[in-house]
Amino acid sequence: MPFLTANELGSLLVSAISTHSLLFGRATHAHILKSLQIPLPSFLSNHLINMYSKFNLLTSAHLVLLQTPSESRSVVTWTALISGHVQNGHFASALIHFSHMRKEPISPNDFTFPCAFKASAALRSPVVGKQLHALALKSAQIFDSFVGCSCFDMYMKTGLRGEARKMFDEMPERSVAMWNANISNAVLDGKPCIAVDVFIQFRRVGGEPDPITFCVFLNACSDAFYLELGKQLHGYVIRSGFDGNLSVCNGLVDFYGKCKEVESAKMVFDGMGKRNEVSWCSLVSAYEQNYEEENAFEVFLAAREEGVEPTDFMVSSVISACAGMSGLEFGRSVHGLAVKACVEGNVFVGSALIDMYGKCGSIEDAEQAFYEMPERNLVTWNAMIGGYAHQGCADMALPLFQDMMSCGVVPNYVTLVCVLSACSRGGAVKLGMEIFESMNERFHIQPGAEHYACVVDLLGRAGMVECAYDFIKKMPIAPTISVWGALLNACRVYKKPELGRIAAYKLFELDPKDSGNHVLLSNLFASTGRWEEADLVRKEMKDVGIKKGAGCSWITVKNKVHTFQAKDTSHEMNSKIQEILAKLRREMKSAGYIADTSFALYDLEEEEKISEVGYHSERIALAFGLIVIPPGVPIRITKNLRICGDCHSAFKFMSGIVGREIIVRDNNRFHRFRDGQCSCRDYW
Repeated sequence: MPFLTANELGSLLVSAISTHSLLFGRATHAHILKSLQIPLPSFLSNHLINMYSKFNLLTSAHLVLLQTPSESRSVVTWTALISGHVQNGHFASALIHFSHMRKEPISPNDFTFPCAFKASAALRSPVVGKQLHALALKSAQIFDSFVGCSCFDMYMKTGLRGEARKMFDEMPERSVAMWNANISNAVLDGKPCIAVDVFIQFRRVGGEPDPITFCVFLNACSDAFYLELGKQLHGYVIRSGFDGNLSVCNGLVDFYGKCKEVESAKMVFDGMGKRNEVSWCSLVSAYEQNYEEENAFEVFLAAREEGVEPTDFMVSSVISACAGMSGLEFGRSVHGLAVKACVEGNVFVGSALIDMYGKCGSIEDAEQAFYEMPERNLVTWNAMIGGYAHQGCADMALPLFQDMMSCGVVPNYVTLVCVLSACSRGGAVKLGMEIFESMNERFHIQPGAEHYACVVDLLGRAGMVECAYDFIKKMPIAPTISVWGALLNACRVYKKPELGRIAAYKLFELDPKDSGNHVLLSNLFASTGRWEEADLVRKEMKDVGIKKGAGCSWITVKNKVHTFQAKDTSHEMNSKIQEILAKLRREMKSAGYIADTSFALYDLEEEEKISEVGYHSERIALAFGLIVIPPGVPIRITKNLRICGDCHSAFKFMSGIVGREIIVRDNNRFHRFRDGQCSCRDYW
């Protein structure tokens, strides 16, 4: 490289930053040292400090500053160093350098103050923030729009709402950035209604929104589910000509997704002239949040075809979609992609993987993902505890809960729902009641509807049905569908028709269109020989136009989902499926299996009842799985309803006969059948 002038070398350093080329920047630095005398011109030192700060090489940046004579250091020199520390999250060091700058003494400028205010806000240090405010006021810089805005933001983020309001009111001119900060902080503070009021105030004083204003206002609307207000803003966006702005369109996709208007989210997405990875992430998330998991996966595949690189947010969203549809094969393929994209170590991706493997019944994979995570947060622990609870592994969930607390992680509302659920499914009545009764005092968490439902389920599963009903009557909050549903199920298991009637009619009031509650009560009456009452429930269903929900089961093979209904003969492999079912019936009968038809329709003959239960959808799915899934590989079946008692008994026999592990996920929990036994230990 020929010797260049100082100005040309400065331009090269700027190019190194813009092209993200550290190697080129270091080579330029070496040429500077070789061609120029020490000390370097101050503007070159500033360029070098700025470059190393941008590349997060803060030690190198500090060394350059130390080699610059104190008389040559300017506010620009120090601001480059302070800004670099703030941008890379080294907030305490940034404030220390700010202090050193003041000792020289050099006065901060309108670029230095915002960096210092941001550092104090990040450290939640209002004392330092107030000192900075006083310094900015003394130097008459507080009324600069950027300085004033950063000071206001600092007060909001450190919880000093009164000081923030006073700061806002005292500003002679409020820039759009300050209004945006006001709206944004209200959203972050969990007060979307205040954010809306601020936006209205902004418009009344003649403020013209920019893309950031629209985005933060949409966040407020989505947080509070203000669908109509958000739609009005969408109209204003179109009238203002911002409907072509990428950030605003991404915000609209996110808003409609969170407000359960998926078609509107798709409409905005399809109308975008330009998209980025945030656009695709927002649409994937919109489908996943609204339980349209297959569509979420299709959008993800379309994004990959478009060459969009998977981000941690996109990967975690599509993994959650895989969890929702029990797509273990899909989930594993996305896991492989996450490893390839080097995002599997991200705490959100890792937590989503644990949740997905847990919900797909592969608890060993969930454990491996959990223990391989470089860092864990509360969501991670909750996902693992919840995975154990869903599998009925109370003996694993409860020790993990203790490990979590010994690591200093404080449980939240969801954690205790998972723990109480584990106690319920594991039969740990005494421990579960102790945890519930100590929630407020020990964990400072007020029990909610989900916790009460877990306790009713805990008592009901243990056969303490009357105690569960007494518990409901003493609840300080109105019992929910989950509470009465847990009691009704306990009445079904332990044949308590009178209490079952009470629970069912409460459910009819809360959710009159749910056919499952009517069917459950009808079957409860039938199983206890109360045929007239069972018939009356069925007649009531017919009179009000309630139809029994169709049960179905599905199984995924080679990334293709195969769905079956009861008595289904439509599959292309039906003849082989029927052969397998007939063979299994013969072998089960030889092994001592007797069909349990107590829950089947009471107006059928016994032979018809046996035929009825023999062709339930999960059995057809199992027969198909035995044909297409290689020996030694577990067969995983998902069912949209609760598995019936006879199928549960039959699957235990089948697992021993075929020598295969069979995992069934129904709408309540996992059942893992192996060697004639089920993981639930018949406690379900």
